[in-house]
This record gives sequence, structure tokens and C-alpha cells, in this order.
Amino acid sequence: MAMLIDIDDFKKEQIYEIWDYAFDGVVKKIEKNVAWSFEGNGIRTRTTFVQAFQQLGLSYVELPNFLKTNESIEDLAGYMDPFYDLYVIREKDHLRMIDFARATSKPVINAMSCNAHPCEVLTDAHYLHSKYGSLQSLKILLWGPVTNVFKSWHSLAKVLDVDVTHYCPEIYHKKNDGITYCDQLIGKYDVVITDAWPDDFSDDDYSLSEKKLCEIGLPELLPTPPVSIGRELLFKSSSYDNFSGYIQKKGLLKMQKSIITYLL
Repeated sequence: MAMLIDIDDFKKEQIYEIWDYAFDGVVKKIEKNVAWSFEGNGIRTRTTFVQAFQQLGLSYVELPNFLKTNESIEDLAGYMDPFYDLYVIREKDHLRMIDFARATSKPVINAMSCNAHPCEVLTDAHYLHSKYGSLQSLKILLWGPVTNVFKSWHSLAKVLDVDVTHYCPEIYHKKNDGITYCDQLIGKYDVVITDAWPDDFSDDDYSLSEKKLCEIGLPELLPTPPVSIGRELLFKSSSYDNFSGYIQKKGLLKMQKSIITYLL
């Protein structure tokens, strides 16, 4: 069954096909039923998915804490599948989401888990792909710990063979995931993407300043919202000339419609 739990569920050709749908911009009405479960706040993800359902003509029912039941995954899928054509789930428990995706006969979209944020990263990457013509021509720097967003960037880099460097302390470095890690900044970059540090982490060397951006070539800045000034960034992102977060995140709606259309 087709699903999007993380980006490496897709092949390279499938990602480009989804991006082609997004380029097209045509809204095709889909008379299907969606089960929608959303853990946490996530105001951007909630906004864009609900609008995607509405614009595509989908009927959707919110099922809070859908995967937190003590019911077996097999029973949950067996009883719910007759009523739904698609599941869109935001749930911290990544492994339980995988188990459910394997048990159901319907497509599942991960709207965010502790290990992946595929729709967000497909949106970011599509923006860069459409602006620059090729991700492979870019030097991309991830700035922050190994978060769910950055794990999905790792997945995308492997599938599309993209040059991604991850800047973070050595304690976060992982082996054998195909990503270049560094704890010393050397050279210039075209794009820098940030994400939040854990609450117990404090090291000014890893707070991004405008001076450091200048040192690495004044790259395009794509912070992952919500952004905490004084932690991942030491300045207001909108004051930086190469900040494009507001424009870029508008693409979430288009990308989510494209992913839904593709899977259905």
C-alpha cells in the first residue's frame, strides 16, 4: 500500500512526479473520506492540511489520539478501513505509525512524528528545486540537532543524491546515514536550514548570527518554525535579506494537496 511515513518510502521518480503535480497547480476534486488525527499544536501543518482537504473536496473526520488506543493495530485498521480512504496522522510514536501503515489497506500520510516530518521537507526541497532548477547544484547546510525535520532531510538527500552537510556538536553525529557531519564551519553554502535545539542545550557557538551567515557566504535562510530568537537564531529572521521562510512555507498547502492527490 502506498504511504508516506518518511521520504525514503518514495523513489526518486515518485518525488519528481509529486513535485510535477505541485508545479501544475490544478485542483482536482476527490470525493473520498479522510481520517485525520493531529497531536499537538502545529498551527501551520493543521492550517494547510485542513485547507487541502477542503480545496480537494474531501470529507474528513477528526479522530483525536487515533493511535493512542490500547486496541491492537490490526483491529484498529480492520474496523476503520471500511469508512476511510486515507489516513493523515500526526503522532509522536513513529514506530506505532509504521505498524499501522503496514496493517491498513489504505494510504497513510505522516503529518509529523518524532522521527520524520516528510511533508515539511518535501515542501522545502520543492521550493529550492523550483527556484534553482536543481537541488544537486546546491550546497545545503543543516544547522541544529538531529530532529525529525533533519532526519527527513537525510532521507531526501539519500534518495535524490543531494549535497547536504549537517552542522552540530559531535555528540549528535551518526554513522552510516550517508550525511556529512561537521562541528567546524568551513567553506560557503547556498542554503542554510535551522531547527530548534533541545531545552537543555546551551552553546552560543551553535546559535546562528548574521556574522556567521556572512562568513559562510550569505546563504538563503530557511528556519524551521516556530523559531526561538536567542537559541537557534540570534536575530530576527525577517531582517536578513536572504530570508525566504514566509514565501517558502506558503508551499505547504500546494505540496500537501499534491501528496494527497498522488496517493489517492
